[in-house]
Amino acid sequence: MPKIREIKHVAQGRPTWEGAGVYLNRVFGFGETSLYDPFLLLDDFRSDEPEQYVRGFPWHPHRGIETITYVLAGTVSHGDSLGNQGVIGPGDVQWMTAGSGIIHQEMPEGDGKGRMHGFQLWANLPAAHKMMDPRYREVKAVEIPEVVLEDGVSVKVIAGEVAGARGPVRDILIDPEYLDVTVLVGAVFRHAVQEGHTVFAYVIGGIGSFGPPHNGRSAKNRTLFLFGEGEEVRAESCGEPLRFLLLSGRPLREPVAWRGPIVMNTREELETAFEEYRRGTFIKRNR
Repeated sequence: MPKIREIKHVAQGRPTWEGAGVYLNRVFGFGETSLYDPFLLLDDFRSDEPEQYVRGFPWHPHRGIETITYVLAGTVSHGDSLGNQGVIGPGDVQWMTAGSGIIHQEMPEGDGKGRMHGFQLWANLPAAHKMMDPRYREVKAVEIPEVVLEDGVSVKVIAGEVAGARGPVRDILIDPEYLDVTVLVGAVFRHAVQEGHTVFAYVIGGIGSFGPPHNGRSAKNRTLFLFGEGEEVRAESCGEPLRFLLLSGRPLREPVAWRGPIVMNTREELETAFEEYRRGTFIKRNR
């Protein structure tokens, strides 16, 4: 039988303010970078109060990372120094590879009920690809396959593969999986994962138990479970339908030098990036 991954660490989001005044819950980030390697940060920006998000994230730089935004309600307008412009809405994903440098803005707008619900994940880039050309991908909800498994489980596959269905986001260096999983009452979700990959689940609705049967850990909305080693993850609902994001990726195991929106491998690279930003030589595309 495949070894089911035990729970290694449990985290809860901490309220914080970012951008021009956006209230959000930071699930992890700016702490021990090796724990979630290759992932750096996860923000949960679900809010029903427009004053908590309308100021958004005006123009700012990124280098050395990828930012992944997944929207459940409301919209986020994007513009960047490459000339990309777009709006992502419910079920859409924006996958931006900052690479050598990009300057962009993200401006949220609530739906008719004032709801702005979504998540932003930061993934690290390997040292050899920190200075790759930036890349922007906008994935609409209709492009994301939804797999309905037996016994009350459905999975939206953003990246990775489930039951032969591959997500539209491919060719990413950390070989990620990004799944949006719903488990109905009484159902059990089991999914094979890459050995050695970092894997975590973040609960976004309902109550569930994660880990081996009779030794699982239960939690509700806004709880993150980081899994230990093993070949498979297991989750089941506990009295009400469970919904969670399942993320995995190949660890880089490289030094991290991080300040604000820029993540490099050394302090010298960080200083260079900020000096270039001050001088107006930050953008390197088509160099």
